[in-house]
Amino acid sequence: MITEMKQHLTEKILPFWEKLTDWNLGGWYGYVDKDLNVHIDAHKGCILNSRVLWTFATAARVLGEERYLEYARHALRFMERFEDHDRGGVFWSVNASGFPLDKTKHTYCQAFAIYGLAAYMRAAGKEDRLYSVARERAFRLFRVIENQCSDEGGYGEAFEPDFTPVDNKKLSDNPKLMERGEVAERTMNTLLHVLEAYAEFYRAVPDEEIRQAGVKCLELFLHVMYNQPERRLEVFYDRNYRSLLDMQSYGHDIEASWLMWDAVEALIPEEERAPYRDMCITLAQATCERAFTDHGMENEIVEGEVEHTRVWWVQAETILGFKEAHKLTGDPAWMDRAARQWAYVKDVISDPRPGSEWYWSTDENGVPTDKPIVEEWKCPYHNGRMCLRMIENA
Repeated sequence: MITEMKQHLTEKILPFWEKLTDWNLGGWYGYVDKDLNVHIDAHKGCILNSRVLWTFATAARVLGEERYLEYARHALRFMERFEDHDRGGVFWSVNASGFPLDKTKHTYCQAFAIYGLAAYMRAAGKEDRLYSVARERAFRLFRVIENQCSDEGGYGEAFEPDFTPVDNKKLSDNPKLMERGEVAERTMNTLLHVLEAYAEFYRAVPDEEIRQAGVKCLELFLHVMYNQPERRLEVFYDRNYRSLLDMQSYGHDIEASWLMWDAVEALIPEEERAPYRDMCITLAQATCERAFTDHGMENEIVEGEVEHTRVWWVQAETILGFKEAHKLTGDPAWMDRAARQWAYVKDVISDPRPGSEWYWSTDENGVPTDKPIVEEWKCPYHNGRMCLRMIENA
């Protein structure tokens, strides 16, 4: 399986994204439609470009391939176009030429920018000419999250350029919430990726302030977001952490089951890890019991109704969640499940057309949806990370 994943990464995923590099205007082309037409005039999102930076930097580090670092450098240089040099932070998107477009400052974007910058530092090393640039930017954004996006309860999410809070519609887009006119002020998804960014940043720069900030995120998960009786994480909250929807996001729970443990290993002393270990195992077990089938992982369940779409990132995270569950429990059944899921991904989710990557999604019978192949959320992060982490931890 690992040999296949390495081949899949180096011969399908990474070459696809190499071809989407905009060497003229910077960054990566932001939209490829379902028919594989590249829209060179599409806007460029901070999330996509941050994740591309992380992917190529980590590929350079894990695979030992210097050429991938050149793509990471290209991404690093373009990330400056998202920065607000006057008030701090990064914007949600820029236009194709690199000028600010959507000036929303979302905590989610700040976190992913840190994540990519930290990966660059880990890959390039202190002797690299851009190491100090990445380090300084990462610390600036860390201060933005901790000083501008945080409050007494945790983290706010969506802000105007001057950090005045605004409605969090970008991360509160569940149809049931929208029907009710409700907007989540806090989300599990944003906190998960702040935690992820801080763990990566701490591995790059072992600073105690970064560690403490990451520990704060982990404690929120353990004591607030983890619904132990229901064996799931709650997803959408008001400001006071009242859950707004009877929902389990199978994709986020299986992703969190390994991602939180990865952060625990970086940030928490070994003697304090037991409750986190129990939470991570429980999330993997519950998700597997409720949503894993012989044709992939279900998407989510909302108020008792299962949403069956097979989403690309959910399928990728399932493999990593099962791999980590095997590590935590020693039960070989988890690796059998991971192998079955990998076979499903190859057969159904990976787009067989020459020059393509993965479908955004299929229905439960494996028929591709009309979603684009690339847009601001569809990037090489989930599937690339799956391959890279499996290779690194083989």
